[in-house]
Amino acid sequence: MKQPLVSVIIPSLNSGKFLRECLESIKKQIYQNIEIIIVDNNSKDNTREIAKLYTKNVFIHGPERAAQVNFGAKRASGKYLYRVDADFVLEQEVISQCVRGCEQKNLDAIAVHNTSAEGLGFWAEVRKLERNSYKDDNLIVGVRFFTKKAWEKIGGFDENLYGPEDYDFHIRLVKAGFKWGRIKAIERHLGEPKSLFDIAKKHYWYGKQMLFYFKKHPLIATQQFNPVRTSYFRHYKIFLNNPKLLVGLIVMNFVKFLAGGLGFAAAFITQYNPKLDKSKSKPVH
Repeated sequence: MKQPLVSVIIPSLNSGKFLRECLESIKKQIYQNIEIIIVDNNSKDNTREIAKLYTKNVFIHGPERAAQVNFGAKRASGKYLYRVDADFVLEQEVISQCVRGCEQKNLDAIAVHNTSAEGLGFWAEVRKLERNSYKDDNLIVGVRFFTKKAWEKIGGFDENLYGPEDYDFHIRLVKAGFKWGRIKAIERHLGEPKSLFDIAKKHYWYGKQMLFYFKKHPLIATQQFNPVRTSYFRHYKIFLNNPKLLVGLIVMNFVKFLAGGLGFAAAFITQYNPKLDKSKSKPVH
């Protein structure tokens, strides 16, 4: 029986530092019926040169990830689409488990747990602890692997959203009646912020993007971005076993909430439009 084709879509922006590792992890997947589509947002580094070593499907399109993924999806030939950020590294069984989950359990989408890669410093370890606390949370989740049919049915990613487009996609997919599940294999994130300043800068930018998302999903967004999550209490033991990281988490969440709140307030006051933002301070994909 022929394996269904999986189209891996990678939006990139100045991703040369991480892209090779990402593509190598895709190349080493147990599941081999894969096409790779890279949609680059006018990178100024060697991103496209690296991309062309692995696939002929390299395009230039912007202005942001939602538009890039939609552009790639329109050109994809696969039954399944898998959106992978350029600074992700996949465990070898990720795609095989996604396909098996959809084919055998009649699912339309899969959420792949994403955590910090090893050896990236203290704040990456704090993020890993936090992410491990909500890997079974149905609130803080966004499917990345899904059928092309589901993507078409709900109209793709909302290109008015810069940042929370994956949460929005997941919400609309579930509301449309599509079924989703989880797998055991995981993604690891290489591009973690290295300092509290980096974290603050990133979340100030994200906070500015949240205005449209809160208008679209006010109740869910309020629950998602509550600094004290119910998943923390469900998994309290992992925090008690890591007191140093717990203190780091408290500090990090204070910084994230403060910076994100300031960004949100700035967007509200100025009626910020992300499509008009020419800032060079956007997080690197």
